[in-house]
Amino acid sequence: MASTAGQVIRCKAAVAWEAGKPLVIEEVEVAPPQKMEVRLKILFTSLCHTDVYFWEAKGQNPVFPRILGHEASGIVESVGEGVTELQPGDHVLPVFTGECKECAHCKSEESNMCNLLRINTDRGVMLNDGKSRFSINGKPIYHFVGTSTFSEYTVVHVGCVAKINPLAPLDKVCILSCGISTGLGATLNVAKPTKGSSVAVFGLGAVGLAAAEGARIAGASRIIGVDLNPARFEEAKKFGVNEFVNPKDYTKPVQEVIAEMTEGGVDRSVECTGNVNAMISAFECVHDGWGVAVLVGVPHKDAVFQTHPINVLNERTLKGTFFGNYKPRTDLPSVVEKYMNKELELEKFITHEVSFSEINKAFEYMLRGEGLRCLIRMLE
Repeated sequence: MASTAGQVIRCKAAVAWEAGKPLVIEEVEVAPPQKMEVRLKILFTSLCHTDVYFWEAKGQNPVFPRILGHEASGIVESVGEGVTELQPGDHVLPVFTGECKECAHCKSEESNMCNLLRINTDRGVMLNDGKSRFSINGKPIYHFVGTSTFSEYTVVHVGCVAKINPLAPLDKVCILSCGISTGLGATLNVAKPTKGSSVAVFGLGAVGLAAAEGARIAGASRIIGVDLNPARFEEAKKFGVNEFVNPKDYTKPVQEVIAEMTEGGVDRSVECTGNVNAMISAFECVHDGWGVAVLVGVPHKDAVFQTHPINVLNERTLKGTFFGNYKPRTDLPSVVEKYMNKELELEKFITHEVSFSEINKAFEYMLRGEGLRCLIRMLE
């Protein structure tokens, strides 16, 4: 691999030329990594709803042409100046948020919201020089959340790359670089349910099912899935969900339904929808005195969370989380080990698989609401 170090690499990438239009497989030029950057050979990537959201460009600044993709696994091809932790051949997960290890957030044991490398959806260039590392015929193609994994090669800031066990199967652990870790960590790191406790999970998509998986790993005895789509209930049983509530089946607010089911409320709840009403329900359905609700979903920019202050005064706790409170470089290797030790099951999240040339099929599956994660194999 080192033979390409320092050189421009020509490779295939799926380029989003404009909002909502199918991605086009193009030959792109990928520049060598600059200071504190790493060039990666992407072997597997998967499609997350965030990619679709920015591809549709609804409600945010459209940045095109762009190479999307942020859930992936690969191998280090070459490293830029100042990179000491990684070397060519290392197996890695690129992550949409980073860990510089030097800012106040990175030095805090409580935070993973790095000042330097926190997600920035509007920035389409590298931090080092404000330029893109991708181009076609000299025209820049923009980056996406610092990762751009829908390309056979990509350039990423070293702080957004987690070095993992080289024995871990890259076609499985690639999904840990975003959604699955977010849901899992929301439960294990933030909600922290105890053995035998009750947990309600709002939204049974991939992130919500990862939150349920966290509750299963923690030993929760009652895991209540809340979703408007009853078709999701059967799938959710594989992730430890053992009771289901569809808010549409009741005339009263779902938080009252859950409080009645559980004699006062659940011990923990995790909200994974981004719907502000679901967030309010998730908070109001936890038990007074000790209940903890964790918000994971990203709400509409104009949404307002309203609840009566007595719900807080009665000793309910409301928390938020970003990427499951995992520090990417420090913590992700241990999440991979959970899979290697068979504590965490990843196979059940991967419901579809396509070749890189068929990447638009992955978008079709997600737009139709089919499956959880679609794996995209970069090598044809």
